[in-house]
Amino acid sequence: MAPTTLITGGAGFIGSHLATRLTGGGEAVRVVDDLSTGRQENLAHLPQDQVELIVADAAEYLARPNALQGIHRVYHLAAAVGVQLIVDQPAAMIRNNVEKTAAVLEACADAGLPVLIASSSEVYGKCPVLPLREDMDLVFGPTSASRWSYGMTKAIDEHLAIDLARQRGLRSVVIRLFNTIGPRQIGRYGMVVPRFVSAAAAGQPLTVYGDGSQTRAFCDVRDVVGAMTRLMDEPDAYGRVFNVGSDQQTTIDQLADRVIALTASRSDGRRTPTKRYVSYEAAYGEGFEDPPHRLPDLTRLRETIGFSPAYSLEQTLTELIDDLLLPNAIGSTGGLGEEE
Repeated sequence: MAPTTLITGGAGFIGSHLATRLTGGGEAVRVVDDLSTGRQENLAHLPQDQVELIVADAAEYLARPNALQGIHRVYHLAAAVGVQLIVDQPAAMIRNNVEKTAAVLEACADAGLPVLIASSSEVYGKCPVLPLREDMDLVFGPTSASRWSYGMTKAIDEHLAIDLARQRGLRSVVIRLFNTIGPRQIGRYGMVVPRFVSAAAAGQPLTVYGDGSQTRAFCDVRDVVGAMTRLMDEPDAYGRVFNVGSDQQTTIDQLADRVIALTASRSDGRRTPTKRYVSYEAAYGEGFEDPPHRLPDLTRLRETIGFSPAYSLEQTLTELIDDLLLPNAIGSTGGLGEEE
């Protein structure tokens, strides 16, 4: 029987790509997802004899007797998603992220299973020093600003994983994800690339928050899940934290221009989309802060698994645009789906 991997949040954006990679390598996958942001359709392309979907909250599922029987490793990707949710419902997001992760980590420690925890570049808060290294101090704003609560929950998740590794020998790996993009991601939760691509394909203006001078580094989800599986196979990664992403940065204004240019070259005379600028205050309320720059230091990741992204930003954008404008094209990934 093929080894079985459990993925919480496996019907979402990143989780479904991870499931694709694992089943492609011959593994069986058990997905636990409450479908609050994930979708069954994200798993429909996978061999059904290798994938089991359990619709449930991860913490509630793991409270069942023998929930991890037959499992040989766990990827914990289930989490609250999106800037708007963080601003509107911080208390619910905090409980969801911390309580769910604590339940997953304790269950894995009890069962003696290795576990990978998906953290976020948000743990760096507004640290002004670039590139961002895993051993840097974390810099958050005041607790009166709910903007920082998501990063704080992810930092707590990391403390839990690291402490269980020290105290109980839990084989845990923590990854801090930086702006992951790719097929099956949508902009409903504020993610900039799918927002831009969908707007451009529809001939609508691309909404740029702020003045567009802020910089980000985007990494294709297929490179990200490749790094995840390699880290889980590397004993030297246990008990440690890793940045996972790209170190090739671009301004958001440049990103919008590139999406517009790529769309115009493929749109057969459709109206070329434009840009419009909206302040952060108008989008998210007074006092909202967004770090002007986010750039990971990938030294630790490269030294541990020899990480080198295979997909450039240009390649990923081209594929996403072609999926919307040329849905019958060979190699189509089926459009943009749900965000993790």
